[in-house]
Amino acid sequence: FAFFLMIGLVQAADFSADVFNTYQGQATQAKIYVQSDKIRMEMPGTEEYTILRSDRKVIWIVVPEEKTYIEIPSPQVRGPEVKMKGEIKREYLISETVNGYAAKKYEVHYIDKDTVHKAHQWIASDLNYPIKISALDGSWSTEYRNIKAGPQADSLFEIPEGFDRISRSAP
Repeated sequence: FAFFLMIGLVQAADFSADVFNTYQGQATQAKIYVQSDKIRMEMPGTEEYTILRSDRKVIWIVVPEEKTYIEIPSPQVRGPEVKMKGEIKREYLISETVNGYAAKKYEVHYIDKDTVHKAHQWIASDLNYPIKISALDGSWSTEYRNIKAGPQADSLFEIPEGFDRISRSAP
């Protein structure tokens, strides 16, 4: 979920992919589905999943085993993005192939907690989406693998019928 905060608004192509994250030596994996201005993220080992709907300015956390969902109104929620949160500088470096996709590699400088950080970001030309991002200091990375470009089912981005809503205000 924190990865959503790392990336500025673009018109990305529809696709699904496996997402591999590392943070301070800890690795996690997730499945992502992207459709226009909607994102669904599923974490292995749990039936829960998260849907970000920038068109409705809401985040839904869906809990299938309880047939419930939490709705978090969020005026700041945005769809797929390229620009990193706090970004202050971007420099094109080179074109490379990442997981079978032609990508432009950038060095990005961004501010987090009053400190300037640097990361490399690879934007897939066909998807118009960052498919790999890594901190220059090696502290974290995110990489999209097994990318399947193409239309995603509308039902992936909707609450299943018969689920009860649990409301909560934005943090």
